[in-house]
Amino acid sequence: MSELYIRVAEDESEEPMEIPSEDDGTVLLSSVAAQFPGACGLRYRNPESQCMRGVRLVEGVLHAPESDWGNLVYVVNYPKDNKRKMDEIDAASAVKIKRGFQKTSDLIVLGLPWKTTEQDLKDYFTTFGEVIMVQVKRDAKTGNSKGFGFVRFTEYETQTKVIAQRHMIDGRWCDCKLPNSKACPDEPMRSRKIFVGRCTEDMTTDELRQYFMQYGEVTDVFIPKPFRAFAFVTFADDQVAQALCGEDLIIKGVSVHISNAEPKHNNIHQLFPNFPGGSASLAAMFDRSQYQFPSSHV
Repeated sequence: MSELYIRVAEDESEEPMEIPSEDDGTVLLSSVAAQFPGACGLRYRNPESQCMRGVRLVEGVLHAPESDWGNLVYVVNYPKDNKRKMDEIDAASAVKIKRGFQKTSDLIVLGLPWKTTEQDLKDYFTTFGEVIMVQVKRDAKTGNSKGFGFVRFTEYETQTKVIAQRHMIDGRWCDCKLPNSKACPDEPMRSRKIFVGRCTEDMTTDELRQYFMQYGEVTDVFIPKPFRAFAFVTFADDQVAQALCGEDLIIKGVSVHISNAEPKHNNIHQLFPNFPGGSASLAAMFDRSQYQFPSSHV
């Protein structure tokens, strides 16, 4: 007698696997369990009634319905406890997938050329993966680009890949970042102001303004007098400010460090102990200008 195989699947919608039968035409449950661990039986859909019907199992041996296995696809049965456990695993996997999807967020695209449009942005980033949203931030009055925008992807893996590299868009290098990646998640309000450390005395407010305008609209630039090798720049959009925090940038051939400007009046005497007039004078200067020192001075 030639060896007979029956088609068995874990679910009706899945591709079946062929399981060998014995010489007498029966199928051992152990043969099924070898391919489907935990299996306790088989069932099939009755072609006439379209109802699921169980296969007879006697002492570990499965008997063909009406003495003929036919060309049906048999579905594996699992104990209820095992099935519940599998359902829980599937549910946990679904939650993980959902959480993974929720991690995708709007990425800020810094340094956009003024001519770049939403369609240009979408055409570029679609080469990395499916894009959900693109936006170029524009001035409400003039409609002109502010030099930055936002993009959001469907897949978290795509987002990670995009953040990890620089991007040449319309002939200009641009950076993609998480807008608030440097801020504390419990912080109620993000500052629009950045601290620019390691400045040189030949840097003017106009030069700093022109430089930082490539990232977004600049509302104010402040260089303390007498000169103290740092400056403050305020943006119209807090997301631009937060995206630049932690970066080292080259201005007039000099590497400056950007950090978040936070109120630290109680610690200013520790940061600048030799300031003329003492810490009280320094604090007064910052109170008048409404600028604060960063949490870490470089």
